[in-house]
Parts: sequence; C-alpha cells; structure tokens
Amino acid sequence: MTPSSIVRLLAQALQDGAGGHALRAETGADFAFVCALYAEVRHDELAPVPWPDQAKRDFLDAQCRLQRDHYAKHYVGAEFLIIERDARPIGRLYVHATGKEIRLMDIALCSTERNRGLGSRLVHALRDEAARRGVDLTLHVEPTNPAQHLYQRLGFRLIENRGVYDFLGWSAQAADQLNTASN
Repeated sequence: MTPSSIVRLLAQALQDGAGGHALRAETGADFAFVCALYAEVRHDELAPVPWPDQAKRDFLDAQCRLQRDHYAKHYVGAEFLIIERDARPIGRLYVHATGKEIRLMDIALCSTERNRGLGSRLVHALRDEAARRGVDLTLHVEPTNPAQHLYQRLGFRLIENRGVYDFLGWSAQAADQLNTASN
C-alpha cells in the first residue's frame, strides 16, 4: 500500500527535525504499546479512583479498545500511525482526510517525548496540507488538556463545546483574516 500524501507530508515534517523520528502504519503488533500510551495519557484522570492498579489497567485497556473500535467504525479510511524515534514507538497519530476537512483524531506522545516541538511540527504539517487543500483542520480535545494551549497558539478556535470535549478548528481563511485584522 502506498502512503497517502498526508503520511508523506507528516513523515517529512518528522525528518525535518532532529532526533531520528519516523512514521509508520500501526499494526496489530502495536496494540500493547497503544494501550500503554493510552494508560499513560489517562493516568492523572484515574489517580484519585480507589481501584487496585490492575483494575485501573484493565479498565484503561478496555477503553483503549473501545476507542480504537469507534475510530475504525466512524473514520473509515483513516490513517492510524505510530511515531518512532530510533525505531522505537514513542507516540501515535490518527488522522482522517475527506474532501471537506482533515480531522486530527488523536495525537499522543510518551511523557518523555512531550514539549520538544514534535507535536507542533506535526500539527503545522497538517495545517499546511489543510491550507493546500482548502479545507479545515479539526479536532476534539478535553477542555482541561494542556494541549489546549498549543492549539490556541497555533490558531485553532473553538467551534463548539461538546460536553466532555471542545471541538476546535483551524482554517487558512480564518487565519488570514486574523492576521489581516491584527496588522
């Protein structure tokens, strides 16, 4: 299978930075890593819950599986990608492109890889592709997620609060209007 233009663009964004990063399609063999990453990202949410560690892990594994099944069902044709550094998985990026939008379904990095500019490079690459295609780049993010600051800095705007998630969007047209208004 030939990589899509988005996968090629994202892979180039990774190569443009330092650190031996690469991108590849997720396989069934990655599920243990994906679940561990999911659990790491959700750790703080479950910290106050008085369950044994194994019960928390079982719950998070089930949630990870349900999330993956939901994505596969509702985002047919999506790219499920693993981010690697030196041939070791360090994150995941799920993206779905249609003629109307590019949806950043999920991006998650191991805690040791955060705040190094990697996520910013990938989101910039997706913004560039959205602008080239003339479509919006959209995503869902929890209102308390620290990534909210990154998305605001990169020009995303709140489209709608959907309860547990904020639905954010970026468009080249809105970014141009904002830049024009600020000049």
